[in-house]
Amino acid sequence: MFFLSVSQTALSQNEGAVHWLTFEQLEDSLKVKPKKVFIEFYADWCAPCLRMQKEVFNESEIINKLNKDYFAVKMNVETTDTITFGNQVFVNERKNRRNPVHQIPLLMALQKNKPFSLPALVFMDKNFKATARYFQYLNKEQFFKIISE
Repeated sequence: MFFLSVSQTALSQNEGAVHWLTFEQLEDSLKVKPKKVFIEFYADWCAPCLRMQKEVFNESEIINKLNKDYFAVKMNVETTDTITFGNQVFVNERKNRRNPVHQIPLLMALQKNKPFSLPALVFMDKNFKATARYFQYLNKEQFFKIISE
């Protein structure tokens, strides 16, 4: 945990990019200092996801706000990684199928009575309870308004 806090301090000094965490890093970070969580689920082929990365997550105002007030997690929904979070193991059961979406985004960002879609943005409070979900491109003004509320 000492290494994590030293790493976080070092990262905080570099405000040029969002400090994206993995789910494993998120779990450790939440134990050290509870904070709101933002999760971006994306795929390499998702044009709106790529556009947000280029136009929204490169804005200094958004970078500073996310790094200060949130733990930010970025996850490729097609990853085949086995992820341990909250004493549970999550896998991509669909890795050999078309549209191989991992269990975590299916659990956290599935819309009722609709197929899974991207981009999927999940906002959580410091107790790791979902407060909002968005399934669309958000421009920098829209996104900044959401993270500022």
